[in-house]
Amino acid sequence: MPVLTNIARLHTCPPDAAQGELGAIDDAALAWKDGVISWVGPAADLPAEHDDGERLDAGGGLVVPGLVDCHTHLAFGGWRADEFEMRCRGDSYLDIARAGGGIACTVEQTRAASEEELAERCRGFLRDMAALGVTTVECKSGYGLNLDDELKQLRVYRRLAAEGPQRIVATFLGAHIVPPEYREDRDAYIRLLIEQVIPRIAEERLAEFCDVFVEETAYTVEEARRILQAAKEHGLRAKLHADQLSDSGGGELAAEFDAVSADHLEYVTETGIRAMSDAGVVAVSLPLATTYLRQKPLDGRRMIEAGVPVAVATDFNPGSSPSFHLPLAMTLACVEQGMTPAESLSGATVMAARAVGLQGTAGSLVAGSAADVAVIDAPSVNQWLYHFTANACRMTIAGGEVIYRA
Repeated sequence: MPVLTNIARLHTCPPDAAQGELGAIDDAALAWKDGVISWVGPAADLPAEHDDGERLDAGGGLVVPGLVDCHTHLAFGGWRADEFEMRCRGDSYLDIARAGGGIACTVEQTRAASEEELAERCRGFLRDMAALGVTTVECKSGYGLNLDDELKQLRVYRRLAAEGPQRIVATFLGAHIVPPEYREDRDAYIRLLIEQVIPRIAEERLAEFCDVFVEETAYTVEEARRILQAAKEHGLRAKLHADQLSDSGGGELAAEFDAVSADHLEYVTETGIRAMSDAGVVAVSLPLATTYLRQKPLDGRRMIEAGVPVAVATDFNPGSSPSFHLPLAMTLACVEQGMTPAESLSGATVMAARAVGLQGTAGSLVAGSAADVAVIDAPSVNQWLYHFTANACRMTIAGGEVIYRA
């Protein structure tokens, strides 16, 4: 079985550990069989039965679990660089949305793209993400906003999951905004989602989660409740875009539905935080989005001290976060959200795995977990996230196979 050796320090990031408890092993080795970790520990203790195959050299680097990007909008058409200039001039996210830009613009371009065009574009993104150490990616729909184009996006994700090498987790986000053709009859669109789109997605098993954007320019709490209840009845677990631009009650709603995560949360209240803590909802922080939108960041320290697990993700999309650089998001989580480097690494591994229902499979390096590994050119997590470089990843392994070498 393959063995990774010459590891200066390895972090196991145990599935049940508290935020920032990384399970460090110095002078380590890691062995796997059939894509699953069979042994991890000090190299001097490596049993002979685990050292009978290929040896891979970590080059004296830092080894961490393959990174988990637990919030992306991977399949989309076009870009929105003009909006970047508008925000630089002072226009807000809401100003741009009200003027007809924002999500509606991407919806138009995504509807015009074929399934194969979207799939090929996503493959390029995933290759570049693999080079950064990312081995699991959550992918949302939400740029189709009708039956056919929502199914198109989700079928792209099913194709990518079958192709590999990274693990893909699909989330249905038909309730992203109300599409332009339904602005005068919001309820008709919600009925479409509940009566046609969600049942079809469940029938074809195209998604594991249902997400709703609860915000002034998107959906009310009561509208979201109707959609999430329908999704629950069809076997889709809840996620929420919550409290991003205002206090919308999203944190409380996430707790009500036992959501796997609530994402954004820049304006979440103390009541929402307590409810999430009690329900075990993961808070997904998106520091690249707050940076691009020039908004106040999530208070990660406040969340962690309240007992809420905090994941770190990119929110990769063409508008508010046009970057899939998860290590940069991890550094920003330290700089802007009050998280330590250790807490940020937890956020992009074990906590992110919880946020996509993969705790114990992804995001950890323990016996029985997937052999998803990132080898980092740094002596410590502190040095890696403090001294930001274009890419510190030397090697990425997904399911026991090397998918990137520097």
